[in-house]
Amino acid sequence: MSSAVKLPSSLHVRLLGEEEDGLLWDRFVMSCPNATFFHREGWRRVIETAFSHKAHYLLAEVDGEIAGVLPLVRQRSLLFGDALISTPFCVYGGVATSRDDVRNALELQAAKMADTMGVAYLECRNRTSCNPNWATKDLYCGFSKAIFDDPQKNLLAIPRKQRAEVRRGLKNGLVGEIDQDVGGICYDIYSQSVRNLGTPVFSRDYFHILKAEFGDDCDGLVVRRKGKAVAAVVNFYFRDEVLPYYGGGTTEARSLGATHYMYWDLMSHASKSRGVKKFDFGRSKRGSGSFAFKQYYGFSPEPLFYQYHLVGNNSIPDLSPNNPKYKLFINMWKRLPLPISQFIGPLIAKNLG
Repeated sequence: MSSAVKLPSSLHVRLLGEEEDGLLWDRFVMSCPNATFFHREGWRRVIETAFSHKAHYLLAEVDGEIAGVLPLVRQRSLLFGDALISTPFCVYGGVATSRDDVRNALELQAAKMADTMGVAYLECRNRTSCNPNWATKDLYCGFSKAIFDDPQKNLLAIPRKQRAEVRRGLKNGLVGEIDQDVGGICYDIYSQSVRNLGTPVFSRDYFHILKAEFGDDCDGLVVRRKGKAVAAVVNFYFRDEVLPYYGGGTTEARSLGATHYMYWDLMSHASKSRGVKKFDFGRSKRGSGSFAFKQYYGFSPEPLFYQYHLVGNNSIPDLSPNNPKYKLFINMWKRLPLPISQFIGPLIAKNLG
């Protein structure tokens, strides 16, 4: 993108005011075809409240009407550097608009902000390749597909081996139920799972903040066997989509088929109670276990285009856990007692957006 791009005189880019009503922003997001749940204005309050990072939400107006939005957050850390990101803690971001001139204007303003702030880089987590002049990372793929309002059809759409795991869960007497307290059992199971993967966990307060902000568009699904919780997932809802986002299982979950069962049961709950038509399985790193799991579950990978305007960096940052320099830390973290990981983890996780 060049600064020489000519923009219409009626197009104006500005920051969303701190006290400004976000209803117009969200009304635009709900109507914009390439906007996502992570473009919702509520993420500004979530991230500032839970992690103390400063948000800079840009909007573009044409003739006084919103024509595009770009949520940005400055994430500064001694361990992981200084960056302007759209949007940390979210799988998608970047500009939401249907107009190329609006996209150009918002990206140009964001690049100017990054230059002025002196950050290492500006990162936009795009679902499509948007700016040929910016460096692009193809580490992640997204996974999504249509689902049915008939649980049996959803079951038959799962490949045979994974379908057998769901049936194993059924034979083991697993039962899933919606849980509105996402900071309770859902958090307990999730925090145990990420500790076992060697990843610092978010705070319990973050999950309460998500629920308080997004209300009915955020809930949990808990899977139990004989009353004991063995798996759980926190979900977001956007238009006709469900997005399982923070999930995990106990040490018993694999032998019971609980994880396979959980996602199939979520499809059933979401389609039946909320009329959901699409299951967005989020992102996974190429070559990772979660990438393979989603493929084997019947989802096709769709490349994500994380694009960068480099300022202080000469190359795309590598903050992936696959980076060899983090291996020792990950192995140490897996051995921490769960209460300690829950206490220390949020101090680190707030900078792992």
